[in-house]
Amino acid sequence: MSARDAILTRLKGAQPNRIEADALLIAPERPMVDENALEAEFLARLALPSVNASHDMIDCIADLPQAIARYLDGEGAPRSLCLPPDPRLDACDWQGFALHETAAPDESAALAIARRGIAETGSLIFDTAATAPMLPNFLALHHIVLLAVDDIAPYLESAPLTGVQPRAHYWVTGVSGTTDIEGTYVRGAHGPRFLHVILLRHT
Repeated sequence: MSARDAILTRLKGAQPNRIEADALLIAPERPMVDENALEAEFLARLALPSVNASHDMIDCIADLPQAIARYLDGEGAPRSLCLPPDPRLDACDWQGFALHETAAPDESAALAIARRGIAETGSLIFDTAATAPMLPNFLALHHIVLLAVDDIAPYLESAPLTGVQPRAHYWVTGVSGTTDIEGTYVRGAHGPRFLHVILLRHT
C-alpha cells in the first residue's frame, strides 16, 4: 500500500470526536460580559495570551505624552513616534519626542486612536481617514492605541459605528503572530510585535 493509500484509509475510518462536539454544543455562543464593568472586562481580555497586550490609564488626553514616554522608556525604545494628524492631539505637549506623520518600514512606535473597543474579545476598531492613516499601525514595532473608556462596547454585535462612515475600518485583536515557522509561535510576524492600549477615562 502506498503512503497516499494509507492516509486515505485512515481518513475514511476516522470517527468524529464526540467529546469535542458535545463540548461545542453545550458551550454558550458568546461569553458572558458584565455590562456594568466593561472596563474591567476589556482589560481582562487584553491580558489573555491570545491577545497579549499591555495597558495604562490616563485621566485626560493631556496626560497622553507622559504615558507614552513611560511605556517607551520601559521597553528601552527611543522616544520616536509616528503621530497621526488628529486635531485632538494638538493640545498635548510632545516636547522630548521625535514626531513624524509618515511611517518608515522599520518604524519603532506608532500611535492610533481607536473608534471602539470590544469587551467580549479585547478587539479594537479603527477608522481610515485623512486624520487616521492606516499604514503606520501595521509597520511599527510598538502599536500604541488610545481608547476612551466610554467607547468600550460589550459584544461584537454592539459594535456598529454611528455617524458618517469611513472609507474603511479594520479590527485588531492582539499582536501579529504565526506558527508557520516549525510550529513555533512567533510574535510580530505580519505586523506589530507589541500592543499597548492607553485607556482614557475622561474625553
